[in-house]
Amino acid sequence: MENPSSTVSLADFRAHTLTGVVQHEIERMILSGELKPGQRLNEKAVADKLGVSRGPVREACRALAELGLVYLIPQRGVFIQRVTRDDAAEVYDLRAGLTALAASLLAPALTASMEKQLDGYVDEMQEAAEKGDFSRFDHVNQEFHDFIVRSTGNSRLLKVYRAFVKEFHLFRVHGLVQSGALLESNEEHRQIVNALKARNVDLSYETSFRHVSKGKERMLQALDRMANTDADVDEHQVGADVD
Repeated sequence: MENPSSTVSLADFRAHTLTGVVQHEIERMILSGELKPGQRLNEKAVADKLGVSRGPVREACRALAELGLVYLIPQRGVFIQRVTRDDAAEVYDLRAGLTALAASLLAPALTASMEKQLDGYVDEMQEAAEKGDFSRFDHVNQEFHDFIVRSTGNSRLLKVYRAFVKEFHLFRVHGLVQSGALLESNEEHRQIVNALKARNVDLSYETSFRHVSKGKERMLQALDRMANTDADVDEHQVGADVD
Protein backbone atom coordinates (compact mmCIF):
# COMPACT_ATOMS: atom_id res chain seq x y z
CA MET A 1 0.00 0.00 0.00
CA GLU A 2 1.25 3.48 -0.86
CA ASN A 3 2.23 5.67 2.07
CA PRO A 4 -0.32 8.53 2.22
CA SER A 5 2.18 10.95 3.74
CA SER A 6 4.65 10.24 0.94
CA THR A 7 1.94 10.82 -1.66
CA VAL A 8 1.09 14.19 -0.13
CA SER A 9 4.73 15.22 0.01
CA LEU A 10 5.24 14.31 -3.64
CA ALA A 11 2.11 16.20 -4.62
CA ASP A 12 3.24 19.25 -2.67
CA PHE A 13 6.65 19.08 -4.34
CA ARG A 14 5.10 18.87 -7.81
CA ALA A 15 2.72 21.75 -7.05
CA HIS A 16 5.58 23.87 -5.74
CA THR A 17 7.69 23.14 -8.81
CA LEU A 18 4.79 23.96 -11.15
CA THR A 19 4.16 27.24 -9.35
CA GLY A 20 7.83 28.13 -9.77
CA VAL A 21 7.65 27.47 -13.51
CA VAL A 22 4.51 29.60 -13.83
CA GLN A 23 6.08 32.38 -11.76
CA HIS A 24 9.15 32.38 -13.98
CA GLU A 25 7.04 32.67 -17.12
CA ILE A 26 4.87 35.50 -15.77
CA GLU A 27 8.01 37.26 -14.61
CA ARG A 28 9.46 36.93 -18.11
CA MET A 29 6.27 38.40 -19.60
CA ILE A 30 6.50 41.38 -17.26
CA LEU A 31 10.20 42.08 -17.71
CA SER A 32 9.98 41.70 -21.49
CA GLY A 33 7.18 44.25 -21.63
CA GLU A 34 4.66 41.70 -22.88
CA LEU A 35 2.57 42.61 -19.86
CA LYS A 36 2.39 46.39 -19.50
CA PRO A 37 2.51 48.50 -16.30
CA GLY A 38 -0.97 48.95 -14.88
CA GLN A 39 -2.39 46.14 -17.02
CA ARG A 40 -4.68 43.64 -15.33
CA LEU A 41 -3.28 40.12 -15.43
CA ASN A 42 -5.85 37.72 -16.85
CA GLU A 43 -5.36 34.58 -14.76
CA LYS A 44 -7.42 32.39 -17.09
CA ALA A 45 -5.56 33.58 -20.19
CA VAL A 46 -2.20 32.91 -18.55
CA ALA A 47 -3.37 29.51 -17.28
CA ASP A 48 -4.62 28.55 -20.75
CA LYS A 49 -1.40 29.76 -22.38
CA LEU A 50 0.72 27.68 -20.01
CA GLY A 51 -1.62 24.69 -19.98
CA VAL A 52 -2.15 24.74 -16.20
CA SER A 53 -5.00 25.32 -13.80
CA ARG A 54 -5.57 28.75 -12.25
CA GLY A 55 -4.25 27.59 -8.85
CA PRO A 56 -0.53 27.76 -9.72
CA VAL A 57 -1.13 31.10 -11.42
CA ARG A 58 -2.64 32.54 -8.23
CA GLU A 59 0.24 31.21 -6.14
CA ALA A 60 2.76 32.62 -8.58
CA CYS A 61 1.05 36.03 -8.45
CA ARG A 62 1.28 36.07 -4.65
CA ALA A 63 5.02 35.45 -4.90
CA LEU A 64 5.42 38.13 -7.56
CA ALA A 65 3.51 40.58 -5.36
CA GLU A 66 6.10 40.03 -2.63
CA LEU A 67 8.82 40.85 -5.19
CA GLY A 68 7.00 44.05 -6.11
CA LEU A 69 6.35 43.10 -9.74
CA VAL A 70 2.56 42.97 -9.36
CA TYR A 71 0.02 44.26 -6.87
CA LEU A 72 -3.29 42.81 -5.75
CA ILE A 73 -6.57 44.73 -5.50
CA PRO A 74 -9.29 42.82 -3.61
CA GLN A 75 -12.31 42.00 -5.75
CA ARG A 76 -10.55 43.37 -8.82
CA GLY A 77 -7.56 41.15 -9.46
CA VAL A 78 -3.83 41.28 -10.09
CA PHE A 79 -2.19 44.24 -11.84
CA ILE A 80 1.30 44.79 -13.21
CA GLN A 81 3.24 47.21 -11.04
CA ARG A 82 3.51 50.76 -12.30
CA VAL A 83 6.80 52.62 -12.25
CA THR A 84 6.70 55.70 -10.02
CA ARG A 85 9.36 58.28 -9.31
CA ASP A 86 9.33 57.57 -5.57
CA ASP A 87 9.61 53.81 -6.09
CA ALA A 88 12.57 54.27 -8.43
CA ALA A 89 14.34 56.59 -6.00
CA GLU A 90 13.87 54.22 -3.06
CA VAL A 91 15.13 51.17 -4.93
CA TYR A 92 18.15 53.01 -6.31
CA ASP A 93 19.07 54.35 -2.86
CA LEU A 94 18.93 50.88 -1.34
CA ARG A 95 20.85 49.33 -4.22
CA ALA A 96 23.55 52.01 -3.99
CA GLY A 97 24.23 51.11 -0.37
CA LEU A 98 24.23 47.36 -0.98
CA THR A 99 26.42 47.60 -4.08
CA ALA A 100 28.92 49.85 -2.35
CA LEU A 101 29.05 47.58 0.69
CA ALA A 102 29.72 44.56 -1.52
CA ALA A 103 32.59 46.31 -3.30
CA SER A 104 34.18 47.39 -0.04
CA LEU A 105 34.01 43.82 1.27
CA LEU A 106 35.42 42.34 -1.92
CA ALA A 107 38.35 44.77 -2.40
CA PRO A 108 40.76 43.18 0.12
CA ALA A 109 39.81 39.66 -0.98
CA LEU A 110 39.96 40.13 -4.77
CA THR A 111 41.83 37.37 -6.61
CA ALA A 112 43.51 37.32 -10.01
CA SER A 113 40.74 35.15 -11.43
CA MET A 114 38.12 37.61 -10.17
CA GLU A 115 40.02 40.48 -11.81
CA LYS A 116 40.01 38.61 -15.11
CA GLN A 117 36.28 37.90 -14.86
CA LEU A 118 35.44 41.54 -14.08
CA ASP A 119 37.60 42.79 -16.96
CA GLY A 120 35.77 40.38 -19.25
CA TYR A 121 32.40 41.75 -18.19
CA VAL A 122 33.51 45.34 -18.77
CA ASP A 123 34.94 44.54 -22.22
CA GLU A 124 31.74 42.77 -23.24
CA MET A 125 29.60 45.66 -22.03
CA GLN A 126 31.82 48.11 -23.93
CA GLU A 127 31.21 46.23 -27.15
CA ALA A 128 27.47 46.13 -26.51
CA ALA A 129 27.41 49.84 -25.63
CA GLU A 130 29.25 50.82 -28.81
CA LYS A 131 26.70 48.86 -30.84
CA GLY A 132 23.77 50.28 -28.87
CA ASP A 133 22.75 46.75 -27.90
CA PHE A 134 20.83 47.45 -24.69
CA SER A 135 19.55 43.91 -24.24
CA ARG A 136 23.04 42.42 -24.24
CA PHE A 137 24.48 45.26 -22.15
CA ASP A 138 21.73 44.90 -19.56
CA HIS A 139 22.25 41.15 -19.23
CA VAL A 140 26.01 41.47 -18.70
CA ASN A 141 25.51 44.46 -16.41
CA GLN A 142 23.31 42.41 -14.11
CA GLU A 143 25.86 39.60 -14.07
CA PHE A 144 28.72 42.05 -13.36
CA HIS A 145 27.07 43.41 -10.23
CA ASP A 146 25.79 40.02 -9.09
CA PHE A 147 29.32 38.62 -9.47
CA ILE A 148 30.72 41.30 -7.17
CA VAL A 149 28.09 40.64 -4.52
CA ARG A 150 28.31 36.85 -4.59
CA SER A 151 32.12 36.97 -4.65
CA THR A 152 32.06 38.52 -1.18
CA GLY A 153 30.88 35.14 0.13
CA ASN A 154 28.27 36.93 2.26
CA SER A 155 25.12 34.87 1.70
CA ARG A 156 22.85 37.26 3.59
CA LEU A 157 24.03 40.23 1.58
CA LEU A 158 23.47 38.28 -1.64
CA LYS A 159 19.94 37.34 -0.58
CA VAL A 160 18.98 40.92 0.26
CA TYR A 161 20.61 42.28 -2.89
CA ARG A 162 18.85 39.85 -5.20
CA ALA A 163 15.50 40.73 -3.63
CA PHE A 164 15.87 44.21 -5.15
CA VAL A 165 17.29 43.25 -8.52
CA LYS A 166 14.06 42.19 -10.22
CA GLU A 167 12.20 45.28 -9.07
CA PHE A 168 15.18 47.38 -10.16
CA HIS A 169 15.16 45.66 -13.55
CA LEU A 170 11.49 46.53 -13.97
CA PHE A 171 12.47 50.20 -14.13
CA ARG A 172 14.98 49.51 -16.91
CA VAL A 173 12.99 47.35 -19.30
CA HIS A 174 10.38 49.98 -20.19
CA GLY A 175 12.83 52.13 -22.11
CA LEU A 176 13.97 54.17 -19.14
CA VAL A 177 17.69 53.78 -19.84
CA GLN A 178 18.69 55.50 -23.06
CA SER A 179 21.37 54.07 -25.33
CA GLY A 180 23.47 57.21 -24.90
CA ALA A 181 23.95 56.37 -21.23
CA LEU A 182 25.50 52.95 -21.86
CA LEU A 183 29.02 54.19 -22.53
CA GLU A 184 28.87 56.50 -19.54
CA SER A 185 27.64 53.68 -17.33
CA ASN A 186 30.40 51.34 -18.48
CA GLU A 187 33.09 53.92 -17.80
CA GLU A 188 31.78 53.89 -14.22
CA HIS A 189 32.14 50.08 -14.24
CA ARG A 190 35.80 50.47 -15.21
CA GLN A 191 36.33 52.84 -12.29
CA ILE A 192 34.83 50.26 -9.92
CA VAL A 193 37.08 47.51 -11.27
CA ASN A 194 40.16 49.75 -11.03
CA ALA A 195 39.34 50.56 -7.41
CA LEU A 196 38.91 46.87 -6.63
CA LYS A 197 42.22 46.02 -8.32
CA ALA A 198 43.90 48.64 -6.15
CA ARG A 199 42.50 46.80 -3.11
CA ASN A 200 41.28 50.21 -1.96
CA VAL A 201 38.29 49.64 0.30
CA ASP A 202 37.17 53.27 0.55
CA LEU A 203 37.56 53.97 -3.17
CA SER A 204 35.73 50.74 -4.05
CA TYR A 205 32.84 51.85 -1.86
CA GLU A 206 32.82 55.38 -3.28
CA THR A 207 32.99 54.41 -6.97
CA SER A 208 30.25 51.80 -6.57
CA PHE A 209 27.97 54.13 -4.63
CA ARG A 210 28.56 56.94 -7.14
CA HIS A 211 27.81 54.60 -10.07
CA VAL A 212 24.37 53.65 -8.77
CA SER A 213 23.67 57.25 -7.70
CA LYS A 214 24.40 58.46 -11.24
CA GLY A 215 22.15 55.71 -12.51
CA LYS A 216 19.46 57.10 -10.25
CA GLU A 217 19.92 60.57 -11.77
CA ARG A 218 19.64 59.13 -15.28
CA MET A 219 16.54 57.20 -14.28
CA LEU A 220 14.76 60.19 -12.73
CA GLN A 221 15.54 62.31 -15.77
CA ALA A 222 14.08 59.59 -17.99
CA LEU A 223 10.95 59.38 -15.84
CA ASP A 224 10.52 63.15 -16.06
CA ARG A 225 10.88 62.99 -19.85
CA MET A 226 8.27 60.26 -20.00
CA ALA A 227 5.91 62.26 -17.79
CA ASN A 228 6.30 65.32 -20.02
CA THR A 229 5.71 63.20 -23.14
CA ASP A 230 2.56 61.69 -21.62
CA ALA A 231 1.34 65.17 -20.69
CA ASP A 232 1.90 66.40 -24.25
CA VAL A 233 -0.02 63.43 -25.63
CA ASP A 234 -2.90 64.02 -23.23
CA GLU A 235 -3.01 67.72 -24.12
CA HIS A 236 -3.02 66.90 -27.82
CA GLN A 237 -5.80 64.38 -27.29
CA VAL A 238 -7.93 66.93 -25.40
CA GLY A 239 -7.48 69.38 -28.27
CA ALA A 240 -8.51 66.72 -30.74
CA ASP A 241 -11.60 65.90 -28.71
CA VAL A 242 -12.59 69.57 -28.58
CA ASP A 243 -12.22 69.91 -32.34
